[in-house]
Amino acid sequence: MTAAIFSTPESKRSYNRSLFKEVAPQYDRVTRVLSFGQDASWKKWLLKQLPSDNPHEILDLACGTGDLTRALATQYPHAHVTGLDLTPEMLTLAQGPHQITWQEGDMCDLDIADHSIDVVTGGYALRNAPDLETCIQEISRVLRPGGTAAFLDFSAPVNPWLRKLHFGLLWIWGAIWGTCFHGKPSVYTYIADSLARFPDHKQLRTHFATHHLIEVTHRRYMMGMIEIIVFKKD
Repeated sequence: MTAAIFSTPESKRSYNRSLFKEVAPQYDRVTRVLSFGQDASWKKWLLKQLPSDNPHEILDLACGTGDLTRALATQYPHAHVTGLDLTPEMLTLAQGPHQITWQEGDMCDLDIADHSIDVVTGGYALRNAPDLETCIQEISRVLRPGGTAAFLDFSAPVNPWLRKLHFGLLWIWGAIWGTCFHGKPSVYTYIADSLARFPDHKQLRTHFATHHLIEVTHRRYMMGMIEIIVFKKD
């Protein structure tokens, strides 16, 4: 079953849509639980790394119920912010001020003009992309030269033994809460399964550099299991 989910971008996209439809009502609560209550502080650090000037167009990928999207709108009250998500059930729970546009869409196929976005963000977005390379290519396409992209996600270490340890711990943690909230361990063991197919720290940066997105800063949490990376488009 797990191998089939990741066999093609289409199968991963379809699985993500059905998975997040199921978890939408519990998403905010589960995110706090899985992060030991640290999710909000991680996102605050991400926001502090964004430009101090006034961007005009901001795109938040895989926005979910919109907590990071709303924080962006608060930080930049004169900007237009778009929160994009694949799952309509998530977007029905997302609310915010008037300058936010909520848009159903695929981060691998953005209906956005070239070089029109000043800031791109994503909370747990990259690992869920149906095709990571296509997603990064799209981010680079829509981001203007000099623009900023910042992402918070689970992270895969380079060391193979540490990688196995992280995956094992994450799988067990996900199984516990998948059982508690949904009666199905697989709902949140998907996090570990998707991370097992995600590039490690170094490989991820190589993917971004290939598309002219150069790392500016980063910070890791929870023994390196979580990472925030900020890029600048050259």
